[in-house]
Amino acid sequence: MFPQLVETIYSPALPSIASSFHVSHEQSSQTLSVYFFAFAIGVALWGWLSDWIGRRPAMLLGLVCYACGAVLAIFTTDFNILLLARMVAALGAAAGSVVVQTILRDSYESNALARVFSVLGAALAISPVFGLMSGGWIVSFYGHIGVFIGLAILAICLFILTVVVLPETRPQTMARPALFKLGSVMLKDLGIWKSAVLISLFNTMIFSYYSLAPFLFERLGWGAREFGWTGGVLAISSLVGSFLNRRMLMNGWKIEGLIRYTCLLALLSSMLVFILQDSIWFLAPMMGIVIAYSIVIPNVLSTALTDYRQYAGTAGAILGLTYYLLLGVMLAIAGFVQNLGLVLAVCALIAGFVIVRKKSF
Repeated sequence: MFPQLVETIYSPALPSIASSFHVSHEQSSQTLSVYFFAFAIGVALWGWLSDWIGRRPAMLLGLVCYACGAVLAIFTTDFNILLLARMVAALGAAAGSVVVQTILRDSYESNALARVFSVLGAALAISPVFGLMSGGWIVSFYGHIGVFIGLAILAICLFILTVVVLPETRPQTMARPALFKLGSVMLKDLGIWKSAVLISLFNTMIFSYYSLAPFLFERLGWGAREFGWTGGVLAISSLVGSFLNRRMLMNGWKIEGLIRYTCLLALLSSMLVFILQDSIWFLAPMMGIVIAYSIVIPNVLSTALTDYRQYAGTAGAILGLTYYLLLGVMLAIAGFVQNLGLVLAVCALIAGFVIVRKKSF
């Protein structure tokens, strides 16, 4: 939950950051896009290190890195230094994504892995509740500085928890390939590219909400605390999506067909968001976007690296590097566009085209 949690806690602070650092809404939103560029590099770093030094040490180093970035953000008064702090934090937070996925791939296979990712998605559904609601509450009382203090404390607590309970799952006889050699093979694999594009598009839909909706709420006369309460709506939607995904997989649905229908749901929902985004009712179709995300992401992640299981950490690092770089570019564009409905609709259209062209995972 760590990478998503720290972003949802941070999201309600964007208007406060724009005001405190005297920057525009567009510049404030760019703190999310630079975050994901650094996150992409972190995914490659920790995924590769998890194969060489182990899953557990890689996670511990990542949490230390994140805490350093959060502490730097607390004390800076310069927006450029804030961007640097966000990049350092992102570099560390990436361990919470790629190392966890690698641990799961060490432990499960095939449809069992897809179901485990679905269960994990249900756990992730709780993160917007804690993130947006606690972030909105902290901002309303302590501003963005309070958010950064809370994030630093969270990293320290997770470091202690990891020391105490996280097991090492790296196989003793695991192959350790050269990063660039395996990367050259994977980047020639059309299936990897299509999986990376789908993952980045659906993440763009979710994170564009986190980066653009605070300003939309501001225009509608709602504050950070009210925006934080939408975390409950998103969590319910995510739980529904995870439940539906698990049930349909158990009932014999093929993953490709499931993703195809889900892309259609995302397209219809995004069009309704575009129509309704001048009123609070846009949250209703936004629930459809979250349901679609909760179905697509675990299925793509569980099948994307089927042919690269013997290099789980490094292969996961390369896949993550690819889709997080794409995500950073897409969020940068979304930050300049500043139109949530349009961003969602374009992403859903492209995802539909990709899945129609994709014959199998």
